[in-house]
Amino acid sequence: MKKEYIRKTLFTIVISFCVSTLMAQHRVIILTDVENEPDDTESLVRLMLYSNEIDIKGIVATNSTHMRDRVVPETIHKVIDAYAQVRDNLLLHAKGYPEADYLHSIVKKGSTLYGMKGVGEGKDSEGSNWIIQELQRDDERPLWICAWGGVNVLAQALFQMKSTKSAKEMQWLLKKLRVYTISDQDDTGIWIRRTFPELFYIVSPGGYGHATWVGIHAVEDGADNEVISNRWLAENIQQGHGPLGACYPDVAYGMEGDTPSWLSLIPNGLNAPEHPNWGGWGGRYEYFKPNREDCDLNGFTGNVPIEDEPHAIWTNAIDHFRPFIASDYGCAVKRSEQECSGYTATVWRWRTDFQNDFAARMDWCVKPKDDANHPPVVVIDCANEIRVKSGEHFVIEAEKSYDPDGDSVSYLWFCYPEAGCGKMIEVEGSPNIHKAGFRAPKVSKAEDYHIILRVTDKGTPTLKSL
Repeated sequence: MKKEYIRKTLFTIVISFCVSTLMAQHRVIILTDVENEPDDTESLVRLMLYSNEIDIKGIVATNSTHMRDRVVPETIHKVIDAYAQVRDNLLLHAKGYPEADYLHSIVKKGSTLYGMKGVGEGKDSEGSNWIIQELQRDDERPLWICAWGGVNVLAQALFQMKSTKSAKEMQWLLKKLRVYTISDQDDTGIWIRRTFPELFYIVSPGGYGHATWVGIHAVEDGADNEVISNRWLAENIQQGHGPLGACYPDVAYGMEGDTPSWLSLIPNGLNAPEHPNWGGWGGRYEYFKPNREDCDLNGFTGNVPIEDEPHAIWTNAIDHFRPFIASDYGCAVKRSEQECSGYTATVWRWRTDFQNDFAARMDWCVKPKDDANHPPVVVIDCANEIRVKSGEHFVIEAEKSYDPDGDSVSYLWFCYPEAGCGKMIEVEGSPNIHKAGFRAPKVSKAEDYHIILRVTDKGTPTLKSL
């Protein structure tokens, strides 16, 4: 699976192909206010299916503004128990699924004190100590903290390290840390950003209605809304897919609002989590200081105050695009007449892809390998980096791409301008054949262009690789 992007230097275009399967797994600790509402449990079920793709180092039960005085690790263990019953079948389809005993061993409790009341001298918890232990481990990979609720467990870990480490040690530890929080669900998020301005931090501050992550479940014009319907979830996830699917609760408010925090860690060829501005299944984010008045001041926050941001953060970005739709005759696909845009579009533009991938993996829980679908494999005839002169014509060939199940495959080439310089570069001729030609724009300064190849099989559910 690959993502293709064009990076352009002065009078030169560089095409780079990121081969995800050769990259080390991203290590992550999840912070979840599970049992605040059903969506955390939904996200845990999906997380189990990708535990072979992501190196899960901890799952910490936390509180939040929505559940201030308790933590519920028991629900995490319940989901892991269901995973244990389907793990052997998952291993028929893909390697690397961890033992359930290991996952049980990394479930930890956070503080039952809300927000900043749980931060300070003598307020360590299993969760905060576990973050410190993992962050100090001899591992060159960054440690991602994906927070589905409050972040006082992380705040306490940072407080404790700041109190006990030298400035040099603290700087080194902060450089290894990456944080994605699903909005601010307690008052420690803004404290962290004020106290540790150098920290890599992704968040949509303010009212939830203006948050990027809402794109996973928002019903939008131009989006594939069927794949988030209750009927689709019942048929493809909850019913007839074994004990793990049966653990997936009905939606109460919004489906899996926490899942975007880690979707971009899946090595699917598109995702590049160190570059949030490139976009991916978890959305696209830009680095700037948001204005408080733009943060949906009257929107729902669970009574967490909306404060001025002290500095730039990774936050909401806007995509503008016209989706490709199926055509009955002639070219198999065509551009929709409708242009879509907004923060949430950076997530839901990929929604059919990640929902079908989810459904396929849920099939892996119960079906033999020959009866289930598996993603196609993208093969490009180029080296990882190709330099193209300004104004030069170039061709990319992907004819050797294939499907491991023997299904027919389709091709689609398209530009993702917001991930680069903001300008479009068009495919010469049809965008849906295995060979694509392009004319490099004439440039007088360094600019970036991102071109993506999506290969789709015709299995059930239909799967796409990039």
